[in-house]
Amino acid sequence: MKEKFYAYIQALQNTICDKLEAIDGSATFQEDLWERPEGGGGRTRVIQNGNVFEKGGVNISAVHGELPDSMKAYFKVEQADFFACGLSLVLHPENPMIPTVHANWRYFELYDQNGKVVDQWFGGGQDLTPYYLFEEDARHFHTVCKEACDQHHPEFYTKYKEKCDSYFWNAHRNEARGVGGLFFDYCKPTEEFSLEQWFNFVAEVGDSFLHSYVPIVERRKRLPYSKTQRDWQEIRRGRYVEFNLVHDKGTLFGLKTNGRIESILMSLPPKVQWRYDHNPEQGSEESKLLDVLMSPRNWIEN
Repeated sequence: MKEKFYAYIQALQNTICDKLEAIDGSATFQEDLWERPEGGGGRTRVIQNGNVFEKGGVNISAVHGELPDSMKAYFKVEQADFFACGLSLVLHPENPMIPTVHANWRYFELYDQNGKVVDQWFGGGQDLTPYYLFEEDARHFHTVCKEACDQHHPEFYTKYKEKCDSYFWNAHRNEARGVGGLFFDYCKPTEEFSLEQWFNFVAEVGDSFLHSYVPIVERRKRLPYSKTQRDWQEIRRGRYVEFNLVHDKGTLFGLKTNGRIESILMSLPPKVQWRYDHNPEQGSEESKLLDVLMSPRNWIEN
């Protein structure tokens, strides 16, 4: 399975990068191949200063070796080797009318001292972080997510949408990072759902990503915006940074397994503001976004 999934994310990285370059029309992805001293490595691709994307990354990695002590405690094991591979992407458009988007699809194995697989699972998801709320964009994103889920189980969308709302929650701010999407983890084989079925589900979600995001970019990329709106985008980006550095498990895993720091932190936007006690005017478009972030909404009929 690990060879199969790694081959899948290699191909998916190519597909996504080709499409994003075509949309941007100016910038191209810079590629860096890197190796992890303890085992494995990855292929980082970053796009910067384009017509559409101010900064973005579409990265794949496959790392293996002895599980670090900090992660042994997390997984409640005394001794184990691991293998982990995945694709992680974050796109920060320049135009504040286009949302930031994040996605990640991953596979993990744990081994005993004899090299036998003792645990294995899939995880992943995708979520949308707008700076100005266009409800049709949120509905579109969630509709594509639901359609992908419904191909595999009628309860997956509702279950993983709720998990996304719970996970991407900035508890110290008491607000969501964005308008959600899907989040799933520890998807392990059972009598009812095999590892192959989990692979098919994750691949379905991964293949749906461009359909969920590209139409939104195309609708919004030519909209005018002001300096004030750009400032608001940078203030909200600060909340994005806070989540990634305070709460995100993927960032933590990368740092604790000695991943490549430039690849791990490529998710951070290039221009950010932290203004003291900033509050938008009541009734403004900015405040309407905050109302939604403080109380996650169901965007489509289940």
